[in-house]
Amino acid sequence: MAQDEVVRVAAALQGSIGLLVRRLRQVPTPGELTLPERSALSRLDRGGPATSSALAKAEQISPQSMGATLAALEERGLVQREADATDGRRIVLTVTAAGLGVLRDRRSARTEQFARALESGFTAAEIAQLGAVVPLFERLADSL
Repeated sequence: MAQDEVVRVAAALQGSIGLLVRRLRQVPTPGELTLPERSALSRLDRGGPATSSALAKAEQISPQSMGATLAALEERGLVQREADATDGRRIVLTVTAAGLGVLRDRRSARTEQFARALESGFTAAEIAQLGAVVPLFERLADSL
């Protein structure tokens, strides 16, 4: 495939995925989190326990900003601090059951929004096409 075609597809994907993500972020859920709170909580859920500094680095924000975000999550009972099992001097953060519930509620609201949109505006063949590209999107995400 020609380089200009690859660039055209990359630009189209970036624009459409960006729009999709912005729309999904607009879905209100109970106990709404800020974008940094959602991001930190999701990263802890996906990646497991982590230090504040590791989270700040992964999210590309200052340690101070991450500290404020984690303090807000801890105050709401969504994360907890524990001594690192391998190095008791380090503190790691983990998602609590309440934090997992907030994430589950948010994901459920997004999934329901997706399902409503698919049911109301797409044919069965189009839904099948979208389903077929999911592994490609995952592979693309892993390549970034």
